[in-house]
Amino acid sequence: MPEAARYLEAAPEIEVKGLLAHLKQAKPELAGTVALRTFQRGVKVWKALHGPPKEVFFPQAHEPARAAQFDWKRAAELEITIAGAPFDHLLGHFVLPCSNWQRATICFSESLTSLRVGVQAGYWALGGVTRELWTDNSSTATHTIKRGSDERTFNDAYAAFCRHLKVSPHTINVGCPNEQGDVESAHRHLIRRIRTHLTIRGSNDFPHQAAYQEFIDGICAAANGLRAGKVADELAGLRPLPASRYPETEQIAVNVTNGSTVRLKQHTYSVPAKLIGLKLDAHVSESEVRLTYEGREVCQLPRLQSPKPRIDYRHIITWLVRKPGAFRGYIYREELFPTVVFRQVYDQLCAADDASADAQYLKLLELAAERGEAEVAQILGACLREGALPRPQLVEDRLGAAEAAPVAVAPFTPDLKAYDALLTEVSA
Repeated sequence: MPEAARYLEAAPEIEVKGLLAHLKQAKPELAGTVALRTFQRGVKVWKALHGPPKEVFFPQAHEPARAAQFDWKRAAELEITIAGAPFDHLLGHFVLPCSNWQRATICFSESLTSLRVGVQAGYWALGGVTRELWTDNSSTATHTIKRGSDERTFNDAYAAFCRHLKVSPHTINVGCPNEQGDVESAHRHLIRRIRTHLTIRGSNDFPHQAAYQEFIDGICAAANGLRAGKVADELAGLRPLPASRYPETEQIAVNVTNGSTVRLKQHTYSVPAKLIGLKLDAHVSESEVRLTYEGREVCQLPRLQSPKPRIDYRHIITWLVRKPGAFRGYIYREELFPTVVFRQVYDQLCAADDASADAQYLKLLELAAERGEAEVAQILGACLREGALPRPQLVEDRLGAAEAAPVAVAPFTPDLKAYDALLTEVSA
């Protein structure tokens, strides 16, 4: 059909079904005379005879133990939850291209820290190091761009990491992910395997992150077991591991503001008020932040993965109780409602007596800090269900009553036959 050929010459990638629909609209006489399958076969023949050349892929000969590849894969499509909460994460994927041996680690960003964790997890699981380590060219974890130039070079921190491992760093050309095709292909297979095992398991939910990592480790181990022969060749050629791992945390100096907060990697964290004015060392890993002063740990916090600040009311409640007028306009006020029930109680207090609501709510937070958040939340919930306004004195009285309530203990009734049997054995 000359009309179809004209369109295909101008745009060989045109969708065949859409092209046929257009031709039938332009020439109504074609309706009912040209079937879609017949037209598709004709286009396929035309492309084979007159179409543009297709991309050629060049299989590579991989030498055992020569190289490892590392890349990140977003895992949102797996819809994993931890204790019922959505778990937004990536998989740091470490692959040996010769044998396709692999290991995947849970991480939260394409950072140098997650790369160190993932690469070293792979090498230490193998028990040796390859001669080369390959990454892509787009990662800020490994590269830096010179000012006034498009040239990308390895950054100092990544170069130091590779020197520690005694591996030679390599990268692919810009815009050529196919040059690291083994790990890219391994991404697809890994996700497919995880999906299959999740289906067999019957749930995408895990009690904690460690259980999910163990689940992934088992999948990788099973896949690696299918390649035992090639893996043995890789292991025979690996270089020895370094005497110790390269530090998998990043150390950053931070100052504690007079608001009892620190700013770290574009995130805000609260810290105990006694640290105000001090300069601390933050040891940042993928999952937590450890703060030290003069070499001693003073605070440990879960690392934030979202722009939302982390303000722990326990760090500042003593001073807020003394300055209740600061609560309503506090820029981090919304972070001081640890659960929904606390927010509901505050709204009830405002409705009953707006002038004293802030001071009363802060007293409730102080009780939560001193007597336990879960215990206070349980009483607050009960008050709301009863229609009682949960003022601090009422909550404190109920806490005292719960603590003073005697614990019922079942009476102990000994079985005297057991003693008779014992005496019989002794006399015998």
